[in-house]
Formats: sequence, structure tokens, C-alpha cells
Amino acid sequence: MDFEKYGAYILEETAALLAIDSPSGMTHKAAEHVAARFAALGYPSEITRKNGVLVQLGGEDIDNGLLLEVHMDTLGGMVVQVKPNGRLKITNIGGLNANNVETENCRVMTRGGDVYEGVAQLCNASIHVNGEYNDTKRTFDTIEVLLDENVKSAEDVKKLGVNVGDYVCFDPRVRITKSGYIKSRFLDDKLSVGILLGYAKYLKDEGIALGRAVYAHITSYEEVGHGGCTNVPAGVTEAIVVDMGCVGEGLECDEHMVSICAKDRSGPFDYDVTNGLIAAAKKMGANYAVDVYPFYSSDVATTLRAGYDVKHGLIGAGVYASHGYERSHVDGAVATLKVLAGYIE
Repeated sequence: MDFEKYGAYILEETAALLAIDSPSGMTHKAAEHVAARFAALGYPSEITRKNGVLVQLGGEDIDNGLLLEVHMDTLGGMVVQVKPNGRLKITNIGGLNANNVETENCRVMTRGGDVYEGVAQLCNASIHVNGEYNDTKRTFDTIEVLLDENVKSAEDVKKLGVNVGDYVCFDPRVRITKSGYIKSRFLDDKLSVGILLGYAKYLKDEGIALGRAVYAHITSYEEVGHGGCTNVPAGVTEAIVVDMGCVGEGLECDEHMVSICAKDRSGPFDYDVTNGLIAAAKKMGANYAVDVYPFYSSDVATTLRAGYDVKHGLIGAGVYASHGYERSHVDGAVATLKVLAGYIE
């Protein structure tokens, strides 16, 4: 089977989703898009109360169901203060790091529906003026958002309709290179949504009838810790998260591989499931690594904490510079697709 032919499709679907702002709690437009993309492939889906998407991928054995969990919510910011000088102090949504937003373009989404361009900068960001520029620690007390509007006071800003509680969405800066790399913010975890769409297209193209019932839950609150705690269909006995594979010092995975996680900070994954994923990687000829992630948690951890009695596992395409300007490769996406196909079928 030529799985490589799905690589371009996965990257295209990922780029389309990356173009839709969806920080945790503001995922309604992304949910509509994702539901429509699965529906276009012929798979029934529904948008949940939490603006996740639940998809039925087929299968007759509903008493031994498998749930695939990915998330479309991302990191972001929220206005916490309109400063007297017209600049905005923000608070982070999820693990957004102040070091990774300095000099980045962003959009401020008002509750009234207006959108204003802006940029995140260090307070007093002109090096020719600020003699302490290099020594200033970057935090959300020292980074502020400048609106690209002629505003000089809090009153000016509020006249635009910008207020405390408005979302701040950062430009993902998507770029796909000729050599197959994809660079963007928020590949965690929109690349995995693209991979699941690739898997759904593969099932359709090949006319594969699944034995066990398989569902996909594209969650909307993973980055803040409660994405996978609901919407587990009846009969599900196993949940596998498809999230980013970590790339960094001390780990085996790189961007051309699928990572199979044996343990993260929430504890070890199910022994038999992890062994099965490794066996699937070998059977399908997927370039893989087994790793332990020291600072990581996922949707399936919240599924377990919610009390669901399921076996669990985690895989994902290798992604470098997590929670920053991330990079992966089409090879890693295809390797992940191969493991899904080999394990489920």
C-alpha cells in the first residue's frame, strides 16, 4: 500500500485548519470546519456541547470500540488589562510562553465580533532607548500587545470595543517547504487532525470495512486540561491519543518519525497497547521511536481521570520546538498514518 500518496493531503488539510484561530474555548469555527471535512469524506460527525467533534469511522463490534483522541484547540492569550497608555496586558491560555510571542503578530478578537491586528512586544522595546533590554526577563508582565490602531489611552481602546476578556490569537506563520517540512505554530495538535483526515480518506479510498467500532474525538480543551474527559461513546474499551511526538535532547524521535510514547508525566501507558503499536510500526515499515516524555500530558489522561475504564496509548508525528514555532515533516505524518492503519486493521 502506497501510504506516501496521502502525505500532501495531510499537509493541505493541516494548513487549512491552521488558518482558523482556535485557542481553547474559542473553537467553534474550527469545529464547523473539521466536521465538514469529515462529512465530505462520508463520515457522520457531530459537534459536542464543548465544541469538540465526534466522528464515527465505522466498524461493527460496538462492544469493543476504539476511540482516537486528537485536539484542535491551541495556545493563545486573553486581554487581562487595558493599560492607561492604550497597550494591552495579556494572560496566557494553556502553556503559551512569553519568550515565544515577543515580536509576533496577533489578532484581538472582540466579544462584539470585530478583529484588530496587533503585535506582541517587550515593554519599552526600542533597543536604542532601553538599556536593560537584554537583561529583562520575558514574562506576561513585561510583554504587551500594541494594537495597530491610533490609540493612546485606555479610553481610545475601549471605544474600539476592545475589553478585558477578549481573545488574542497569534499568527501561526504556516510554511510548507519543497523538502516536505511543515513549520507553524500549533502543529500541536492540528497536524494530528490532518493525519486523522488522511486516515479517514484512506479508509474510504480502499473501501476498508473495520471490524471493531472506531470513533474519533477532536477535542477543544486539551491545552487547558479537560479535553478528553467527556464524549467517550458507549462500548469503547480503548483510547489512543494521536498528539505530537516530542523531539529534543535525550529522546530518540525526530521529525521524520512517529513517536510511540511509553510514559509521560501522568504515568506509563498500557503495556499491551504500547506493544501493539510497536508491532504495528514494525509490520507497516514505519520509521518509529519509543520515548518517555518528561513534561507532557494528553487528552487520554483526562479520560482516565474522568473514570473511564479503558486501555490507553499515545503516538504522534515528531514535532520540534513544542509550544513555540514548531516543525515537523511529511515523513512523520505518513509514519503515524501507517501505525494507525496497521494497529486498527
